[in-house]
Amino acid sequence: MLINHDTRCALDAVVDLVNTAPDGEEPDRLPDVAALSDFVSRNAISDVGALGKRELAAVLATRSRFVEVFAATDTPSAAELLNAMVAAAGTTPQLTDHDGYDWHVHYFAPGASIADHLAADGGMALAFLLVAGERERLRRCEAPDCRRAFVDLSRNRSRRYCDSRTCGNRLHVAAYRARRREAGGLGSGDGLQRQGPQVQPSDA
Repeated sequence: MLINHDTRCALDAVVDLVNTAPDGEEPDRLPDVAALSDFVSRNAISDVGALGKRELAAVLATRSRFVEVFAATDTPSAAELLNAMVAAAGTTPQLTDHDGYDWHVHYFAPGASIADHLAADGGMALAFLLVAGERERLRRCEAPDCRRAFVDLSRNRSRRYCDSRTCGNRLHVAAYRARRREAGGLGSGDGLQRQGPQVQPSDA
């Protein structure tokens, strides 16, 4: 699926925000203003003013709404959530070419809070997916011990894990070892049981 640079950045920020939410045994990864500042830095979010407890509380409320969008079971439900979020953020589209990037559109109003910034840009990025009939690309990792959110941007919508190098590989290795055990080929250790040299019967 082809998307432009700013939409991809907005989607990445939404996914990162959703994945800071507590889930099962996972703690809240946005517990304080310092964590919010780190979030802003790693996502290179521009035009952010002073950050304090008020801004943190507003971002956590926005995070909850994004979590609901990912949990929506159909497009009308997701659309209703996004419409409310974008409207509350006071969306004001404007062209910009800041920081050396080509011309693109910001949807948050000048001087917007960090929460409204995320709601406007992130909400519109998700709206583009819905308009394209791609809501099913909003997914949760299928690894049993991981429920991290991600946006599947693969060509054939085949991505199943948040990170193929960690969750994906771990599941593939576990499945491989299970098949080997069923075939009687896995020893008690982590490695594969090695067989000794085969002795061929003599013709004599």
